[in-house]
Amino acid sequence: MIVAMRIATLNCNGIRSAARKGFYDWMPEQGIDVLCLQETRCSDEDVLESTYRPPGFHSDWVHAEKKGYSGVAIYSRRSPDEVVRGYGSAEFDREGRYLEYRFGDLSVVSVYLPSGSSGPERQAAKYRCLAEFESHMQGLMAAGREVVLCGDFNIAHKPIDLKNWKGNLKNSGFLPEERAWLDKVFDEWGWVDAFRAVNAEPEQYTWWSNRGQAWAKNVGWRIDYQVTTPGIGATAQSASIWKESRFSDHAPVLMDYAYEF
Repeated sequence: MIVAMRIATLNCNGIRSAARKGFYDWMPEQGIDVLCLQETRCSDEDVLESTYRPPGFHSDWVHAEKKGYSGVAIYSRRSPDEVVRGYGSAEFDREGRYLEYRFGDLSVVSVYLPSGSSGPERQAAKYRCLAEFESHMQGLMAAGREVVLCGDFNIAHKPIDLKNWKGNLKNSGFLPEERAWLDKVFDEWGWVDAFRAVNAEPEQYTWWSNRGQAWAKNVGWRIDYQVTTPGIGATAQSASIWKESRFSDHAPVLMDYAYEF
């Protein structure tokens, strides 16, 4: 019998802030095997304390060159066979957006794709990143590994994935070009939106604006994903969004896979 492997992902919007809000009390109690973090916004010196190195977990961090910006991390109960930092981008690896753990034939990746909401310059950067990452994803698929891409993609795919979709058709995160990119990911290249494979319910959001009582009114977006290759995607058993406590403006996404870990 294969015991479920639990993978979680969270944009923590600053790991030091999340820690102050009880993240490291919550984390060991969830039965998580691999945890991917995005927007850690820290340096190696910031996470030397034992708080950030809980017993029973191996961890690695990738930081942005710009202090207090971006950054990703992975915690795992099992030591990885290989650690891959960055995906070979001259522009975006400097921003600390990609970390991959390899366990045999399985790769679990923490990825943080850019937001374009601050203006045209960053939206253009977002499109450059999507084009580069497209090539990387196709390479991962062609390599024949099982892959779970965990992270903040900064795109809501379909109207079910955000509350006010009609009002956001011209806003970054729900632009036609961004959604068409995810259409290609899922419909043409064969990747799986693992959350939607097991949870088709509406109002399943992972991020809420800090304005207008969005959290209280559940006016949110689902922009945090576990995107998988078909093999491991077919083993997805359950998916949930943790909302009982808040560590960030995002919520953790937890998924169980019937996969040998």
